[in-house]
Amino acid sequence: MSYELTGKLAIKFDTIQRTETFKIREFVVEKSEDINGKLVTNYIKFQSVQDRTGIIDRVNQGDEIKVYFNIRGSKWEKDGRVSYFNNLDAWRIEQVLKPGTDASSDDDHLEPLDTFTSASQETIDDLPF
Repeated sequence: MSYELTGKLAIKFDTIQRTETFKIREFVVEKSEDINGKLVTNYIKFQSVQDRTGIIDRVNQGDEIKVYFNIRGSKWEKDGRVSYFNNLDAWRIEQVLKPGTDASSDDDHLEPLDTFTSASQETIDDLPF
């Protein structure tokens, strides 16, 4: 199941190569809500892994973004102790355009950031025409 959250990019961290075959990048989104007349601010840490670590490159600290993510939970056992932890795995980010920016229509409030291709990948044209 997929979830989404809109907020302001608070910080983005560098990519970390955990093992020879696994890399991870974390970032934090600031989300403020009015709850019964009181402004409550939460800081939500997301992670992106492997080929998704670059999805945060095109946005800057302070930008309003929409994050699409999955919730992952794990069980970890060591020396007879059991621990549980959760991860918010981001797989797509869209930049939310501010009012007054040059958009072609009222529905164009999100700028999709390509999460599936890389500038280093070559385009392969295998169409028969």
